[in-house]
Amino acid sequence: MKNRMHKLFGRDGRIFILAMDHGGSLDVLPHLNDTATILGQARDNGVDAFITTYGMAKEYAGEMGNKGIIVRVDGGPTMIGPPSGCTRQLMGIEEVIRIGADGAVCMGFPGSEHEEVSMQNLMNLITEADHWNLPLCAEMLPMGWDASQWDPEKLKFVSRIAAEFGADFVKTQYTGDRDSFRELTDGCYRPVIILGGPGDGSVENLLRNIRDSLDSGGAGVAIGRSIWRHPDPGAYCRAIARIVHDDASVESALREFS
Repeated sequence: MKNRMHKLFGRDGRIFILAMDHGGSLDVLPHLNDTATILGQARDNGVDAFITTYGMAKEYAGEMGNKGIIVRVDGGPTMIGPPSGCTRQLMGIEEVIRIGADGAVCMGFPGSEHEEVSMQNLMNLITEADHWNLPLCAEMLPMGWDASQWDPEKLKFVSRIAAEFGADFVKTQYTGDRDSFRELTDGCYRPVIILGGPGDGSVENLLRNIRDSLDSGGAGVAIGRSIWRHPDPGAYCRAIARIVHDDASVESALREFS
C-alpha cells in the first residue's frame, strides 16, 4: 500500500490529479475528442496522476506514461437517464489491478436519499482495496450531487466519515475559506484533496482556492473540466503544479498563461 501511495503522492506529501472520468456519465464531446493529446500535455506539465474510466485506462496507458492511474470503480446513472443520486460498484478491485492501475476512487453520499446503499458500497470497496493493497480515494459529497448542501459543517463531517471507514485519502469540495478548511483537515486523519467541479470559468479563483486549501492543511487537488475545457491545458497544468509542488503564489502561477 505504501509503495503505491508513494507513487501517487510526491515526497512533499502532495498530489496533483487530472480528473478524466467524466465520460462514463456526462457528455465530454468535443472537449475530449483528442484524449491522447490532452493526456500527453498533462503528463508533460506537472500532473502526478489521472483519475480515469476503466476504458480510458485500457486505451491510453502509454499516453499517461509513468504517472499514477486511479480508476473510477463506481457509477451507473448517466446524464440521459432518470435522475438518481445513487452510484453503485461497477467493477472489482482485482479488475483495476489487472490493467495496471495504482489506485481506485468511488463516491460517498452521506445524508442523501440513498445514504445506506452509498456507504455500504464505499465500505465494501475500501475493504476489497485493502485486501489487494491498493489505495482507495473516497470522494465525499454530503447529501449527494446538490451543491447547495455542501456547507462547511457537512463537508467536515463527511470527510471524517471517510477516514473512519478506512479510505486512504479523501476528495471533497473546498469549504470556501481557510479557517473552515483547516478545521476539516485537522479533523480528518487522512490526506484531503479538493475537487474542481464545473467551476465558474475563472482561472484565478480556482488557483486561489487551491492555494488556500494547501495553506490550510490540504494535500492537493483533483481538477478535471476546468483544465480539459481550457484552450491551453498544458499551461493550466503547469500553473497548478507550481502551486501544489513549488508553493508558488497565485500571481506567480498565473504567469504560465503569458
